[in-house]
Amino acid sequence: MKVEENLNQIKSAILEACEKVERNPEDITVIAVTKYVSTERALEAVEAGIDHLGENRDDGLLAKWEVLKDKPTWHFIGTLQTRKVKNIIDKVDFIHSLDRISLAKEIDKRASKKINCFVQVNVSGEESKQGINPEDVAEFISSMGEFKNLNIIGLMTMAPFTSDEDQLRSCFRKLKDLQAEVRDLNYDFAPCTELSMGMSNDFGIAIEEGATMVRIGTALVGEKDQEVQ
Repeated sequence: MKVEENLNQIKSAILEACEKVERNPEDITVIAVTKYVSTERALEAVEAGIDHLGENRDDGLLAKWEVLKDKPTWHFIGTLQTRKVKNIIDKVDFIHSLDRISLAKEIDKRASKKINCFVQVNVSGEESKQGINPEDVAEFISSMGEFKNLNIIGLMTMAPFTSDEDQLRSCFRKLKDLQAEVRDLNYDFAPCTELSMGMSNDFGIAIEEGATMVRIGTALVGEKDQEVQ
């Protein structure tokens, strides 16, 4: 299917989720995750009206940026190696995977503007998942005040890949509770008003539980190596 058709279906699902919990769908930002598709498909997404693109590798982001430049707002959503910060820092507005002091230091050193950062939290406790342990979030964020080029706008998590709705809701609610705790600390450097959670298989549930940004790949731009239609 064309991206525009997929986007219309996703907008309908977002509206349905928002109506269930009396939220405004305009408060939800859709990030098209283009890591598995071609630059042409990413361009199609932008032309369909998607303003935000997410990549999880520096080389993938750079390849698409060479063509799309600053037409979309760029999000880095994958694990970011410290040594690769310099490759992407002047291309992105959002980093969703801040999870260690060394990375914060490198972002701060390399950035020429404030970078909006999400602290990644391993809510599920899965060994395969990156992120800070929930009990360490408050202390970690309190240490971010020394970094002038970081704006801690929220928390991010990756839920387990499961069809168990109760498990998904539990994961998302824990992150929402953590976000509220940090927000209420009233740090100037960490407003923590945003929640990056929910992907193709669970974004509706994530929105019902408070997500403000959803990262959608397969359901929006398709599978790896899909031809542009």
